[in-house]
Amino acid sequence: MGEIKRLKIGEIVYLSGKISTARDKAHERALKENKFPVDLTDGVIFHSGPIVRKRDDELEIVSIGPTTSSRMNSLEPEFIDRFGIRAIIGKGGMDKEVVGAMKNKAIYLAMTGGCAATAASQIKKVMRVEWLDLGIPEAVFVLEVEKFGPLVVTIDSNGNSLYENVEMDVEYNLKKILDNIDHA
Repeated sequence: MGEIKRLKIGEIVYLSGKISTARDKAHERALKENKFPVDLTDGVIFHSGPIVRKRDDELEIVSIGPTTSSRMNSLEPEFIDRFGIRAIIGKGGMDKEVVGAMKNKAIYLAMTGGCAATAASQIKKVMRVEWLDLGIPEAVFVLEVEKFGPLVVTIDSNGNSLYENVEMDVEYNLKKILDNIDHA
């Protein structure tokens, strides 16, 4: 947790180790059944639905990019509390309720959309797959990754959100533009 607390918005990180994919259906099932198929304590989830192929009796990730995290906004606060995750990888950020749930617990790491082939090359292996009955995109893939990224800290564990900062800047600049139009 110490490393998580030191990270600030705008910093770039690369992850090595284990991450698990989890999208809408996996979140819903985990919360309903009060269990996740792998221990996520101090772990990382990736909002992603990979494209896979079977090669030599093993699954290989062909492409794996982030999905829009806001789809999990209503589920994520409880998911964070119940399963003890420390980082979420996705795109687009999450709402203020999730930012509040992350405070002193977790961070959000943004991955640029369109980099799915690069991300796939950073996966050393598929360690296991769970909940395949949800379908490939919604199944839980436990992945071993090496130098996975670049990932940008866009929500830190202090409750700072790059998305909120950008929104405030846009509102300020829009007001200035509109004021200039009114005075022209």
